[in-house]
Amino acid sequence: MVIKKIVENAVQAKNEIEELTKQGYTHDDIYIFAHDKKRSDDITEALDTEKVGMKEQGFLDSMKNMLTSRGDELRSKMEAAGLTAEDAADAERELDHGKLVLIAKK
Repeated sequence: MVIKKIVENAVQAKNEIEELTKQGYTHDDIYIFAHDKKRSDDITEALDTEKVGMKEQGFLDSMKNMLTSRGDELRSKMEAAGLTAEDAADAERELDHGKLVLIAKK
């Protein structure tokens, strides 16, 4: 099961993560996305959540993302985390407005 949550900031993300862990998700099951790469990395590290990497995407998609726009990279990573292409595009538009996207996948 895949759950997508849209939040305004890291405080709301922390609260959502606490709720998800009460529902049986682990921090390794939860991904956080922000449009700004540094913000995304900082929040992921601070809240001890998982990063979408080669394990989720595969080697070729990981290499392709090194050469694409940030939006394309984010959509690809959100799809690898469990969203459909349409849901990933919707979520990426939320990121354009400065929001954070949480994806929980068991």
